[in-house]
This record gives sequence, C-alpha cells and structure tokens, in this order.
Amino acid sequence: MRQVLLSSFNKIDRIHYSMLDVQCSMFDVHQYLFRLEVAAMTDSSVIRFQQIVAALERVAVALNDRQEYLTELDQAMGDGDLGITASKISVALKEYAAATTGEDLGKYLAAAGMAINRAAPSTMGTLLATALMKVGKETRGLSEFNEKNLAAVVEAADRGIQERGKAKPGDKTIVDALHPAAETFKQAIEEGVDLKEAGERMLAAAEKGLNDVTPLQSRIGRASWVGERTKGQVDPGCAFFVAILKAILKT
Repeated sequence: MRQVLLSSFNKIDRIHYSMLDVQCSMFDVHQYLFRLEVAAMTDSSVIRFQQIVAALERVAVALNDRQEYLTELDQAMGDGDLGITASKISVALKEYAAATTGEDLGKYLAAAGMAINRAAPSTMGTLLATALMKVGKETRGLSEFNEKNLAAVVEAADRGIQERGKAKPGDKTIVDALHPAAETFKQAIEEGVDLKEAGERMLAAAEKGLNDVTPLQSRIGRASWVGERTKGQVDPGCAFFVAILKAILKT
C-alpha cells in the first residue's frame, strides 16, 4: 500500500512539474511577443500616423513663426506675399491636423494638400498642395512608412513640384533646395544609413542648394522680372522649403 501511495505521489509530482514547465514556456512566449510588440512600436525606421500628424503640426508652427522673414525675402524678389501664404498654410495645417484622422497615410496627405489648396491658392500654396497630393497618390493604402517609402515620398514631392512649376535645378526656385535634398536622402537610404542621419544629410543638401543658387539670377516666375537684382538674394522658395524640412526633422 505504501509503495502504491509513493508511486502515486511521484506521478502527481511529475505532472505538477510538467505543468510548471508548460506555464514557464507560455510565460516566455508571452514575454517574447511583448518584446516584439514594444520593438515594433519604438522602431525608429517606421513612421506611423501620429508621427505624421505631429510633423504637420510642427510645420504649421514653423511657417507661422517664419512668415515675416519669408515676406522680407519675397519683397526683394517678387510680390511679397509669401509670408501671407505661409500664414494661411499654417492655419490650414493646424486645423486639418486637429480635425482629421485616418489610417491610410496616402489619403491623409492628399487631403492635407487639398486643404492647403483651398486655403492658399497662391503659387507656393499650389506647389505645396501639388506635392502633398502627389505623395498621397504614391503612398495610397499605406498605414506606415519605412525608409524606402519615405525616400519615395520626397522624390514624389520633388517630381510634383517640378512638373507643376515647370522649374528645374538651377532656375533658382524651391526646386534648388528640394531636388538635392530628395537625391541625397534616397542615396543615404540606399546606403543603409538610419533615418536620423539620412535626415541630417537631406537638410544639409537642402541648405547647400539654397546657398549655391543665392548668387545666381532667378530665371522663372515673378522673380525673373526683377532680373539681375535677384543676384545675391536668398530665394524665398528655397527658404520656405528649408523651414518646412527643419520642422519635419525637429531641428
């Protein structure tokens, strides 16, 4: 009888330990899945909806803060309305970011472009709206952006503005900051550089583009009417883009 009881207790112990092993294994699995989820949430190589919203809000603040500076630049080379345009875009972006939600980033950005177009149907407002709508078309259906998606975003913006504005590098327009920024960012991503460094390279390229064309004469748009007096003047479009890019990159 004693042997039978001891044998039963041993079986119970083995079952108990087996159950503990299973529980420990399940705990390990849950811990592993939790770590994966946290890693996905904090992955700096992926941009999600709330980050896009925050970027639009920063751009709104930056354009509002820079409106006087942009007006001064534009008065020297054009009709002086870029500061007003920047202010209208700022209000439109702030209201849009606060009121609009969604999961499709392409649709979200395209709709942001349409909001800008309604609020600021000037030359620069139209160009920025076109860029966002082009980006929206390229990224429709995506709920997050990886590095390659972001490179495609900047390329689409560059292509959209060049097509709509009929401008090319060297004409002394926003393209002279945007195009080298897009090319540099794409190259950095292809090299496997992380987003932070790729962004820093992109900003440096945009600022260099601005500085490189400052000594030149404007070739198209209202600035071209001013002729040689545009030589040595900072292009307002380049400054506009650099301000936006700094806000997006939080620099």
